[in-house]
Amino acid sequence: MAIYIKSKNQLIPVKQTSFDLERYIQKLTEENLETIFGLKFVSGISNNEFSVRVQEQDFYIDTLAFDEHQMSFVIIEYKRDKNFSVIDQGFSYLSAMLHNKAEFVLELNRRLGKAYDKSDIDWEQSRLIFISPEFTNYQKNAINFKDLPFSLYEVRAYENGIVEFDPIKPFKTTESIQAFTKDKIIKDVSKEVKVYTLDDLIKSNWETTLSLLSEFEKQLLASQSDTRVKYTKKYIAYMSKHGRNYVEIVPQQQGLKVYYRFPYNHIKSTLKIEDCSKVGHWTNGVSFVYLSETEQIPEAVRLSKESFLFLHKDILKAN
Repeated sequence: MAIYIKSKNQLIPVKQTSFDLERYIQKLTEENLETIFGLKFVSGISNNEFSVRVQEQDFYIDTLAFDEHQMSFVIIEYKRDKNFSVIDQGFSYLSAMLHNKAEFVLELNRRLGKAYDKSDIDWEQSRLIFISPEFTNYQKNAINFKDLPFSLYEVRAYENGIVEFDPIKPFKTTESIQAFTKDKIIKDVSKEVKVYTLDDLIKSNWETTLSLLSEFEKQLLASQSDTRVKYTKKYIAYMSKHGRNYVEIVPQQQGLKVYYRFPYNHIKSTLKIEDCSKVGHWTNGVSFVYLSETEQIPEAVRLSKESFLFLHKDILKAN
């Protein structure tokens, strides 16, 4: 994708440059993990990489991160080699983690000053991110399965200090990798790590709910095109390009609970905004509205934009 700078009424192409060293990409990512992916940095090149040993083989984790919202680990690997297998390496690293849960929790507690137990971690939502200046078509096509717990990002540098992290979207995700492999590592990891889909959150007879969700997403994504949709165990997250969930939805049998990141009294609305900041719930929101009719959706989308602005005011202020 070409990048331009607007000068008066002219678009001037920004020249793409290159990173001098792979280690620079890693350092840049680690120092900006929260901004890029919304993750907490645990260990990596900045403070000595973490490693574990499995069956006489050492696994060095380039960057170990933690998702505080999901209470799960995220492994990040940086690649320049165009011959590596996304599938084989991805599942091997996740398998190494699942066989060394205590070591991973110990590293997390030591680095962040926490006191988590293995039971506090949601191992089911573990995932891995590959980052590279460029992936081959073969590597990109390898993620065309609905149940792969990892993703690819291409990182590019441009003039004027511009850096882009571009997520590689699967061409299609209808097939399960389980149907195409008998590999023991893949089978074992897939038993413990779950990739959620819409079918896990909305039952087949919830027709009203599905209709409301489809229309909400259509209107939201039309106005916030950089938004990524992520399915979790309990809710649907709408994530900005900065890795922050600015809206989250919990499907109900006859409607949607839409959660926002601003306080319930932050803005006036024709919808009833309720406070959930002091009660237990599954999402990261502190307020919510209940949608049961299509006519309510435009206002819910407007509130979603306000939630985006509220959550990103630090970034918007810096710009």
